[in-house]
Amino acid sequence: MQKQAIFQSKLLPYALVAPQLAIVLIFFYWPAVQAVIQSYLLQDAFGLSTSFVWFENYLELFKDPAYFTAIVRTFVFSFAIAISSLSFALLLAVMADKPLRGSTLYRTLLIWPYAVAPPVVGVLWVFMLHPSLGVLSRYLRALGVDWNPLLDGDQAALLIILAAAWKQISYNFLFFLAGLQSIPKSVIEAAAIDGARPMRRFWTVIFPLLSPTIFFLLVVNIVYAFFDTFGIIDTMTRGGPGKATETLVYKVYTDGLLGGNLGSSAAQSVILMVIVIMLTAIQFRFVERKVTY
Repeated sequence: MQKQAIFQSKLLPYALVAPQLAIVLIFFYWPAVQAVIQSYLLQDAFGLSTSFVWFENYLELFKDPAYFTAIVRTFVFSFAIAISSLSFALLLAVMADKPLRGSTLYRTLLIWPYAVAPPVVGVLWVFMLHPSLGVLSRYLRALGVDWNPLLDGDQAALLIILAAAWKQISYNFLFFLAGLQSIPKSVIEAAAIDGARPMRRFWTVIFPLLSPTIFFLLVVNIVYAFFDTFGIIDTMTRGGPGKATETLVYKVYTDGLLGGNLGSSAAQSVILMVIVIMLTAIQFRFVERKVTY
């Protein structure tokens, strides 16, 4: 018999969900509608008058080669951050799931980085890998590595990927550890009795049972890489050098707030939202087929 909640008043269920609905409407749907409206407008240089220009802002973006470069760069960043953070988090979760002395302390320490704000993460990694002041930069120079992310675009991109992935590892670790602990030990023991070695048990038993968790985290990490890396980029490189680390979300900021082109910035935000929705839909359409529930 299933339990069903019974409310004395018909208005009580709506009152309970009203705060959450208000937050979603005020902080998501209303700004999204405003962005769509703004993307069809063009302001003068002083912001004193606006004119309706239909799809001119979108057409100008699609004619700009730099915008397509930013799209490609964003996809590369997103998949690199998602794959690296998921891989390291899964490795740490497998190690932390073993019966070790002090495992609770290890798990707590691994969770701590998630409480650090993205701008703070950027500052920490800048202090560690600054070409002249960084602690780790000294060891790189000792190894003969010409490390200077202030001038080298590839090194700056690598630095952004490392910092963003490190920030997300703790979040992924929580879910992977919970997924590992929910797997029945009898299934793993049965595979061991059948003669399966640890690596074979992992890939044939544990990994397929973790597929729902992996699918969920893949969606979350790609969305994180598209949006929440703004603070890291702003504090570490500000899109440089030479726009080598300027992603779509940071380009929205530079063109809109710094450049004053609000119409183009709004159009970019709409396109960015559509790209993320399409990526999520594709994952649910094709990747979810390989998930074992």
